[in-house]
Amino acid sequence: MPVWGAGMDHNLFRYIWRNSWRDQSVILAVVAASFIFARRTEMLVVRNSISLARAQAAADAGVHRALHDLYRSSVPDVWKRDGTPHEWAFEGVPVRVVIRDESAKIDINTASDVLVRGLLLSLGLREDEATAILEAILDWRDADSLKRPNGVEAVDYVAAGLSYRPANAPFQAIEELQLVLGMRPEIYSRLKPLITVYSRQPGVNTQLAPREVLLAIPGATAELVDEYIARREDARAQNAPLPVFPTAGALNSGASMVATVRADARLDDGTLFAREAVALLRPVRRRAVTFVAWRESTEAPLPPPAVPEGGR
Repeated sequence: MPVWGAGMDHNLFRYIWRNSWRDQSVILAVVAASFIFARRTEMLVVRNSISLARAQAAADAGVHRALHDLYRSSVPDVWKRDGTPHEWAFEGVPVRVVIRDESAKIDINTASDVLVRGLLLSLGLREDEATAILEAILDWRDADSLKRPNGVEAVDYVAAGLSYRPANAPFQAIEELQLVLGMRPEIYSRLKPLITVYSRQPGVNTQLAPREVLLAIPGATAELVDEYIARREDARAQNAPLPVFPTAGALNSGASMVATVRADARLDDGTLFAREAVALLRPVRRRAVTFVAWRESTEAPLPPPAVPEGGR
């Protein structure tokens, strides 16, 4: 075998040497590009993490700001738990906050049967389907295994091929309602914002209830509800006491000790974080607030904030 520079042609030697350096240059360029790409990816990950952390901190601050206001009832511009959006800023990050008293919703554990049935009917369900779902709900939450005429018990869940049975206990969360036999996803998605397991009241707070809940009240019509909401909003605009919905009668209830706070923080780079907290409020200094739920919201974002009311 010839030795380099001895028996080998010098032109061939120069060609191989020149091309070997070219190959090495290509390899070095690929390594350098990979390194730059990896560093750029890491920088983007870090930047996104920082943005998400800022948005989360601002949303969490919005929740605590709202809860602070719920104990300042004597202040004129206090935030109220009536679903009104409030715009604020924390460390320069715009935050939109909405507070709702859980008494404005229908409690699927304690509400009157006619109220739950009325809610199902107001969503457009047929009479027979509304009755069947109502009785399935009642069979799920009652302590016995006796089946109502249109209800469902354990044997029906077995026949449907399901691996679970009715709890025969109150609902622990509204999400549990999805397990009830006959509850379709499209029905649940419409019920979700209108129901609760926290108010523990047979009726609803009509001073705060949304239109969809008011329509569930027996005897309520679209005309009566719309006329009442107009009067209620006029009273709110004048900072006057809010009227109750006369059609509700005994189903009128007062405020509860539980409120849900939703806070959306949105950064200039488009990063959005939404915090949803359910808080039990007590009129005491020690542990005045107990969080029943604290989660990142997966609901559609609130409209972006405009000019903040104030901030830090």
